[in-house]
Parts: sequence; C-alpha cells; structure tokens
Amino acid sequence: MLTSSGRTGPGLYSPNMTELTFTQAQADMRYGYFDGAAGILVSGLVWLVAGLVAVLASEKIAVLALLFGGAAIHPLSVLVAKLFGRPGAHSKGNPLGRLAIEGTLWMLAGIAIAYGMHVLRLEWFFPAMLLIVGGRYLTFQSLYGLRIYWVCGAILCLAGIVLALARAPVSMGAFAGAAIELIFAALVFSLARRRGAAYPLAQH
Repeated sequence: MLTSSGRTGPGLYSPNMTELTFTQAQADMRYGYFDGAAGILVSGLVWLVAGLVAVLASEKIAVLALLFGGAAIHPLSVLVAKLFGRPGAHSKGNPLGRLAIEGTLWMLAGIAIAYGMHVLRLEWFFPAMLLIVGGRYLTFQSLYGLRIYWVCGAILCLAGIVLALARAPVSMGAFAGAAIELIFAALVFSLARRRGAAYPLAQH
C-alpha cells in the first residue's frame, strides 16, 4: 500500500519504482500526461463536435457523437501529450494508474445511466453527462495533485444541475461542456508550461 507519508507497504513493488511517495506518484502522472491538459482539450473538442451535430444534424445523433467521440479521448490525448514531448503514459508501478482505471469504470457506469435517461427525456442526457464528467474531474486532484480540477469538476456539475432544472435545449448542454473544458484546458496547459520539464521522475 502507498501512504501519504512516503512509506510503502508490502503490496507495492515495481522494477522501476520500488519506493514511491504519494507526491512523486502525482508528479509522474503530471509529467506523463502534461498535467492532464491534453485530455481536457480533446474532451472539450468532443463536446464541441456534439453541440455542432445537435444544431446542424440531429440531437439524437449528437448523443452518439459524444459517446463515440468520448471513446477516442484517451488515444487522442496520448497523441497530443506526445506532441508536447511527454510520454503519454505513467511509469510502470505507479499506483495512481489504478485509481485512473477505477475512475474510468465508474464513469462508464454513469454513462450507461445517462444513455438510459435520454430514452425518457433527450434533454436530460447532456446535463447528466456534465455531472458524470464533472464528478470524474474531482478525482483528478488526487491523480495530479492540482486543485484546479476541483474547480473544473465543480463548475461542470453546477452547469449540469442548472441546465437540467432550466430544461435547456440539448445543444446548450453540449456547448456548455465544450466551453468549460476548453477554458480549463488552456489554464492547465499554462500551468504545465510554467512547471516545465523538471519532474523528479522524468528520467526513466
């Protein structure tokens, strides 16, 4: 087990990382994924495409656009991270990678519920997705050690609640997700650039 004090228990072993503090694990995640900014950027673009599809084509197709686009977020964000000189992956043995996987599984379960909701009320789908994605971002503070993800997640959740109560048009939910994520992508990119490449685990 990994402890915040930096001690490791018998359950933690890696040929690359035998002793990994919680702070070091977060630094490794930040370095590998460019502070997570690449993923936010790609996700924001997927929301934007879904909004455009809702306006220009069909609201039901917009739902599929967000779902299928969402499936492509991780591979595309890895590519973006690599374009910025990062590996697009965390080091082998980083226990926070397991937390990232668990968060993804929780999100997939939420997406299934949101998809079922859209059968009853189509306009509920995007607000529900804002809540699900926002909740996922709240866990990113633990993954990356950046409190800005608490703010991002909270705003996404608040937007989802407000839009649901207001019974906003379908496209508005998609465009709200796009605007929020693209703004935070720019902020996190800026933070990552200021931080530079001097990470304690950057040399693998």
